[in-house]
Amino acid sequence: MNIEEIEAESSTNSGNKLQLAFYWAASCGGCEIAVLDINEKILDVVALADILFWPVAMDFKYKDVEAMEDNLIDVCFFNGSIRTSEQKHLAELLRKKSKIMVAFGSCATTGGIPGLANLANREEIFNVSYIDNPSTANPKRTLPKTEVEVEEGTLILPEFYDEVRSLNQVIDVDYYLPGCPPHPDLIMTAVGAIAEGNLPGKGSVIGPLKSVCDECRFEKSEKKIKSIKRIYELETIEEKCLLEQGVICLGPATRGSCQAQCLDANMPCTGCGGPAPNSIDQGASMMSALASILGLEGEEEMPDEEVEKLIEQIVDPVGTFYKYGLPTAIINRRKEQ
Repeated sequence: MNIEEIEAESSTNSGNKLQLAFYWAASCGGCEIAVLDINEKILDVVALADILFWPVAMDFKYKDVEAMEDNLIDVCFFNGSIRTSEQKHLAELLRKKSKIMVAFGSCATTGGIPGLANLANREEIFNVSYIDNPSTANPKRTLPKTEVEVEEGTLILPEFYDEVRSLNQVIDVDYYLPGCPPHPDLIMTAVGAIAEGNLPGKGSVIGPLKSVCDECRFEKSEKKIKSIKRIYELETIEEKCLLEQGVICLGPATRGSCQAQCLDANMPCTGCGGPAPNSIDQGASMMSALASILGLEGEEEMPDEEVEKLIEQIVDPVGTFYKYGLPTAIINRRKEQ
């Protein structure tokens, strides 16, 4: 469905305005704030659209959405991964009520930082949170239940799933807007594409076809590295590629659109933009890029023992190479033996 058809169907609701919805699932909430980071351009959005559902900003109830006609919402911006039955229910409900579903931010797009919980299962997470945590007093070893009877009636909690999933692992997604959170310019690019009827093909990532390296100010060369450091271990940060200074930077494997703001602050890219265009697996792509620059001066190939020493210098490999995308990676969670 193109934008003209959407606007035609929306005309009976509120003039010619689009009908938008925003929802926040398993995430930190930064994507909700990012909507306000467009500053005065929010007035352009208000002129273009009405917001039918945005629980974090206005008092909406789930029953309000349930009462809506199917496809009443023109575009839903859904941020956060899926961790609980409540989030899955809202994802499915909003999919039913929306013509276009946009995975908004890293958590919805690839699983995000909550997806690192896939390194454990539900039982392990509950044990750490409610039993083994030294700051938790729980002598009866009580764990959360989906239902419990009390004097006032039945208390109900959502089911906590055994794994974290990205939005497209639960419902059909039309477009992806990556970033942690998405850059304000990228948000306005998406809004402009919707308003002008210039949306790409279904399933597209709304963002440039380039990597973070293409936006980075640091100079690049073909220098090999023989040690790996964390950014605080550099005595002086030179005006050259952080990778060439021995710091793991995911710029080569990450889609651009952030204007390399982290690098402008002398911090390496951690990969929130998701896989670079034409990349199947972001972590594997970064490991390949890193392997290509490992070496000793004057030697074409680094001895195996030196490679092993370098690997040992990588702190938290999964958190480094799959910080935002473990649920959608080729190997997306720990497998039981």
